[in-house]
Amino acid sequence: MADVIRLSSSLLIHSPRFSSPSLLTSFAPTSNSPPPCLSTNRNLDNIIYPLSYSSSSSGLGRLAFTTRGQSLTFKVHATVDKTEQPKWWERNAGPNMFDIHSTQELLNALSQAGDRLVIVEFYGTWCASCRALFPKLCKTAEEHPEIIFLKVNFDENKPMCKSLNVKVLPYFHFYRGADGQLESFSCSLAKFQKIKDAIEMHNTARCSIGPPKGVGDLNLESVSAPIDKPTGST
Repeated sequence: MADVIRLSSSLLIHSPRFSSPSLLTSFAPTSNSPPPCLSTNRNLDNIIYPLSYSSSSSGLGRLAFTTRGQSLTFKVHATVDKTEQPKWWERNAGPNMFDIHSTQELLNALSQAGDRLVIVEFYGTWCASCRALFPKLCKTAEEHPEIIFLKVNFDENKPMCKSLNVKVLPYFHFYRGADGQLESFSCSLAKFQKIKDAIEMHNTARCSIGPPKGVGDLNLESVSAPIDKPTGST
């Protein structure tokens, strides 16, 4: 459809209407001839009318105009704003769900959790089971704001995951205060009841009986900072 722009009582120009609100256009004549001069004394038969508009996937389109004795082609440059969507493992993360990027971050998170239950999920961005389970995990985190949920990307933390014997994804560790690591298991969406049962078992009121043990029986500090053993005689 075309809008009608009235320049004077004897001259009409039809201009194309673009439906996209985010379309930014700039016109540049591709022919070497100078643009036609518009005058109110010109014959209406020589008025320029748009005939067609075509676009390509590169965002460059062509707008063709014609007069009685001349045809012109203009390039149309289109820019469409795109909003980048968050990755699936970044969506719906609540205030009690945190990403862990290193061994030290995991140790700090466990030591700062106090007596709160901590659930650590080991996942892979390429893992279909991890992706299917993630929305359910986010909903569980929303239902239990008192629990801390930590997410560990397997590909970013392979040495740590191997030290924690993570061989199947998604994989879960449960920690709590002085008790250290409570249990660990693999779990898919079909077996999500295992996580609910573990929460019901371990997320109970209790008295602290000592300082946090960090990561249970495994000292992960040796993963990030190996200690040289002194040499000596036996």
